[in-house]
Amino acid sequence: MRYETITIDHDGYVATITLDRPGSMNTFSTQLALDLDDALEALEANDDVRVIVVEGAGDAFSAGIDLTEHGAHEGAAEYETWVSRMEEPFRTLVGMTTPVIASAHGFAAANGLGLVAACDLAVLAEGTKLGATAPKVGLFCMGPAVPIMNSVTEKRCLELLLTGELIDAETAVEWGLANRVVPEDRRREATMDLAESIAEKSPVAVQRGKRAYYEMADMGYEEALEYSNERFAALCVTDDAAEGIEAFLEGREPEWPGR
Repeated sequence: MRYETITIDHDGYVATITLDRPGSMNTFSTQLALDLDDALEALEANDDVRVIVVEGAGDAFSAGIDLTEHGAHEGAAEYETWVSRMEEPFRTLVGMTTPVIASAHGFAAANGLGLVAACDLAVLAEGTKLGATAPKVGLFCMGPAVPIMNSVTEKRCLELLLTGELIDAETAVEWGLANRVVPEDRRREATMDLAESIAEKSPVAVQRGKRAYYEMADMGYEEALEYSNERFAALCVTDDAAEGIEAFLEGREPEWPGR
């Protein structure tokens, strides 16, 4: 797969999408948003991909939306179409069964912060700055707010959105926006360790489990329990479950049949 604004690499069962507009701090141009969304969907359909990593080239993960495109539109309808394209990867991410890890450094601002929050897991390099910075230019991070509000408490979310100020990586972990902070020279290694710890598990269990998690998150307590029982029972009759349990009882490593 060849794209204008991203690159894709494969290492075993792990695929890495690199946002590749370093001269513009990997801001979301329309083309980058389209490329990223297409790549996510293509990798989701690839049986050889069990985990996806998203990172940025150059000095930043992503500094938000490319504001040079703002002047190319007229009227609210055109702006709605424009921003809808920018936010489409957020919609795609939550509907995917393949786990996605953000591996961020430098800056993750506005849509960049939204992308970190929309991914299932996140690893940050020390010194990374994150923020919903749009109010500084007369806008508001309404799209990024959707995944952010699912990651942090209401007060933390509103502090980010209303002030537009940057927080550091350690604060982001404390608030629930990321899983861990590591030195920049270990970010890639730490991200791959996390990815491989997922990739070595049953792909069917992980994929079905991720989908069930997000579906249960929108349900009431009793409904979620009933749904979890239904999904667990369906998982029990898969080839992966048969192989995994047999391997455990025999004291050997499983050989997953896969999806």
